[in-house]
Amino acid sequence: MVSAWVLTPIALIFISAFAVPEDYYDVGKVVPTEFTLENIRVLLFELREWRTTLNSIAVALLTIAVSFTLGLPASYSLARYVFPGRDGFKLLILSLRMFPLMVLGVPLAELYIRLGLSDTILGVALAHASLALPFVVLITYSIFVSIPVEYEEAAMVFGLTRAEAFFKITLPMALPGLAAAAMFTFVISWNEVFVASILTLMRRTLPADILVTVLTAPDPYKFAAAFIMVMPAITFVFIARRYLVTMWGISLR
Repeated sequence: MVSAWVLTPIALIFISAFAVPEDYYDVGKVVPTEFTLENIRVLLFELREWRTTLNSIAVALLTIAVSFTLGLPASYSLARYVFPGRDGFKLLILSLRMFPLMVLGVPLAELYIRLGLSDTILGVALAHASLALPFVVLITYSIFVSIPVEYEEAAMVFGLTRAEAFFKITLPMALPGLAAAAMFTFVISWNEVFVASILTLMRRTLPADILVTVLTAPDPYKFAAAFIMVMPAITFVFIARRYLVTMWGISLR
């Protein structure tokens, strides 16, 4: 029942995004008899959404870079070292997601205007990184904890430094899980709409532009936009399914 509740809207998106207008507006047809890529083409090239799609990709990639640059050292330190305030630091990381975005929206917009980051790809990416960082730290922390520290200690016995042991031993073992974490971060940034809407005007991301403009377009183009939006999340689940099982015990049977 739960699966049907979740999968039915996704199936409707896929069917309606590729349906010809005649079949879409025919209430007697549940499944279209003809499919087309015209809706996607019009959305991307006539409605010019290819630009916002590229903006979303750029923002998501920058979000991954910033989140991992800050998150990996933090998660590795939490996994490998015991220090005063360690539990408090974990709580601080979690607290980054405690404040509603709508409360922070106006001060954030004012700060960005003063810093010259308003309506920029970098500005949106920095905001998205603050949203994704707690998840990056928690996920990569679980990855590093699952790798025995004895591997690094053995490498250091043979003359490697701690940094060399990390890059030559731990990091290669963690790469598959880190790739799943990167994809999860991409999806967080890709789907975010509120921050992108208030911080941008001309350089909108795809979900922000959908909220503002595409909703006035005919229904088939709305579903085409929804199809483009949902693909990264589906790709993430497909690629990361084995790591979802090992890290969180999620059953895919």
